[in-house]
Amino acid sequence: MRVQVEIAGTLDAGLLKNKIEYKNVTNAPHVIIVGAGPAGLFAALRLIEAGVKPIVLERGKDVQARRRDLAAINKHQTVNPESNYCFGEGGAGTYSDGKLYTRSKKRGDINRILEILVTHGASEEILFDAHPHIGTNKLPRLVSALRERIIENGGEVHFNTKVTDLLLQDDEVQGVVLASGEKIKGYGVILATGHSARDIYELLHRKKIVIEAKPFALGVRVEHQQRLIDQVQYHCKTDRGLYLPASSYALVHQAHIHGKERGVFSFCMCPGGFIVPAATAPGEVVVNGMSPSRRDSEFANSGIVVAVDVNDFKDFEKYGPLAGMYFQALVEKKACALAGGTQAAPAQKLVDFTNGKVSETLLNTSYQPGLASIDLREVLPPFIYDGLKQGFKAFGKKMKGYLTNEAQVVGVESRTSAPVRIPRDKETLEHIQVKKLFPCAEGAGYAGGIVSAAMDGERCAEAVIKMYVKK
Repeated sequence: MRVQVEIAGTLDAGLLKNKIEYKNVTNAPHVIIVGAGPAGLFAALRLIEAGVKPIVLERGKDVQARRRDLAAINKHQTVNPESNYCFGEGGAGTYSDGKLYTRSKKRGDINRILEILVTHGASEEILFDAHPHIGTNKLPRLVSALRERIIENGGEVHFNTKVTDLLLQDDEVQGVVLASGEKIKGYGVILATGHSARDIYELLHRKKIVIEAKPFALGVRVEHQQRLIDQVQYHCKTDRGLYLPASSYALVHQAHIHGKERGVFSFCMCPGGFIVPAATAPGEVVVNGMSPSRRDSEFANSGIVVAVDVNDFKDFEKYGPLAGMYFQALVEKKACALAGGTQAAPAQKLVDFTNGKVSETLLNTSYQPGLASIDLREVLPPFIYDGLKQGFKAFGKKMKGYLTNEAQVVGVESRTSAPVRIPRDKETLEHIQVKKLFPCAEGAGYAGGIVSAAMDGERCAEAVIKMYVKK
């Protein structure tokens, strides 16, 4: 039995352990930050705290303008390559479940990150909740507050500002070149572009800057009625009642596929949430999940994905370290083409999927662009399909009622993490080849999620200050 008690008032300020003072850095030495996601924003705040001016360059739009582009994806199936669910102020995290728990405790001070979020408008509950989350309805205001803090202390944040080249001299980066042709120099460049900035990976490869293919995971997103998941998890015959939160789950299975063991696991489970279109270019279909703070949607969804390693990219060897990226892109393009060439997503009822049967009808869904009944074996590589099939059957045994045609799978969940790593020194965090270049967070292969990305942003800011900034 769980009892929820609400007490009026505010949290004692004494419980906020980190008293942070932000300096005026208008005329201070400056560092360039590429990307205004959690890593970029927290790197900027850490620079300001240390008396260094951040210049944040974001290819996408601010959160308010970004909303219109998200509406266009959902209503008109139009994808703006520079402003979507991945690109824009706050990055992919702005329109997510807003989960704030992380296993990356060795990478930084988690409580410090949470306290900064609270001082910029997040609920104090995240400081003591075992599984804190903010919710996609509240994240945009919070992200705006972080940006306003940067600007009011003399930092710069530029939207619609795409970096297209690096200014290199010998083995050192001196700045960046923008799509407009403008050149900006700084004491260092923190590259915090996220896992979907394929043009940045192409740029690095073209300039012969060392990058490497990296394992990731790929699969589908499964959607149930939240009521059904509640009944399984809470063992209730009807609804969960007034006091229990929307239930969630975490599942994992070791599948045996073509003589090899592979992990099959749930990813970014969104209770009371929505499936959203996360493509970053026309001609591809990518799905992700998000939840509002109240988690009050009638649907529950989760990515169910299969581990992919670098040996799976053999057919893409001609792309070198970009092999995984092209493998990923091919699946996304197939999903789009077979579902009709728009943002409609290929889908099957769950039992039909495991039986290799095209569904005659599909269920209601939270995915606004709509679904197309497709045999997902035509979209997914055979080892991915076989892994998912085994995984769903195993999950059905662990959670009675989970494997049902009252649920459906939607493809494809392909952006679980970056398919490329930008290698850096373990101690200095500097790129192993190019001085003053600091690959950061999820896009570089070193973090996943809001808090771990924020911590990595802070660490990169501290590293560039320590090594290069002259005060």
